[in-house]
Amino acid sequence: NLGSALQFVGDFAGAEAAYRRALAADPDYHRAWSALAQVAHAPFSPEEVAELVRRLERASLDPAAELHLCHALAKQLEDEGRYADAFRYLERGKRRCRPSLGYTFEADRALFEAARRTAGGGGAAGFASTEPIFVVGMPRTGTTLVDRILSSHPDVFSAGELGNFALAVKQAAATPSSRVLDEATLAAAAGADPAAIGRAYVESTRPRTGRVPRFVDKMPLNFFYVGLIRRALPKAKIVCLRRNPLDACLSNYRQLFPAAFSYYNYAYDLLDTGRYYIEFDALARLWRETASGDYLEVRYEDLVEHTEREVRRLLDFCELDWHPACLAFERNPAPVATASAVQVRRPIYRTAVERWRKYERELEPLRKLLGGADLL
Repeated sequence: NLGSALQFVGDFAGAEAAYRRALAADPDYHRAWSALAQVAHAPFSPEEVAELVRRLERASLDPAAELHLCHALAKQLEDEGRYADAFRYLERGKRRCRPSLGYTFEADRALFEAARRTAGGGGAAGFASTEPIFVVGMPRTGTTLVDRILSSHPDVFSAGELGNFALAVKQAAATPSSRVLDEATLAAAAGADPAAIGRAYVESTRPRTGRVPRFVDKMPLNFFYVGLIRRALPKAKIVCLRRNPLDACLSNYRQLFPAAFSYYNYAYDLLDTGRYYIEFDALARLWRETASGDYLEVRYEDLVEHTEREVRRLLDFCELDWHPACLAFERNPAPVATASAVQVRRPIYRTAVERWRKYERELEPLRKLLGGADLL
């Protein structure tokens, strides 16, 4: 926990030391192995790599431990340029863990369809707050980067990945299911009072957001709620991140998402990740086609290659004055509690663009799937 806290505030050397202390105290604490792999480049010595391999040979190893060890080795091998071996370990860890999740892609497909049905519609006016800026999109596509850019502006506060809008919708929908986001809740919320949802959302954020005129909510999954956000908060801004489909899918597949957070369980299978991206792309197209000045798409690759141009476009869209601090987002001292905690402490870098080419052979089935959907 100390290592995680130090990682969130940008003390990566301190985080590495804490993770190593955890392993010294208990080498069977497998989460420390995978956490250590993320805070440094190729952090394991040859002896430690051999130890990881030995641990993976244990007959009594449970799926969760295997998943963490495989991700640790995959990151090490990728840092060493051994991409085929890295991918093999990713596949191994996810393949054994996946059956215990009870995941089926059809459940996600139904969720996307329910979200599409919330598009359009009129009715009662929403809550006219100009404070929220929603940053949405597939995970690992640049949402944290955009959050850091915007929150480097003196008039903007980063509230992090909030579940507040989803909870406001769930409360208004009053559906009996145990899940916050599901088909029935989206359907019921479409008939709820939009102003009440918007007001409940903004007021619920006050413990964190009552500081500056604007705040960023960068929960990626809010892309399911864009139709409802438009009704509930008609003056809010929505920024949707887009990324090369192969890079987006690979980045999701490479990420070790918490198994307890079931909304990202598609990432335990490469082709399920591709199917999820196809549905996301269709939903994002719908939001763009029905936009009325409240919605901006930003391509990760454009942000990397034409940073100042894209930052100015972002600020103009959010009706914010230009501020040079937004180009120096890596100096932003605020903590980062997402998977991008390490990356966004660095200036813009290009090594993540077309990373998929390093795994070209392994991604061939994904290429066929995305190509069949006319996304390549």
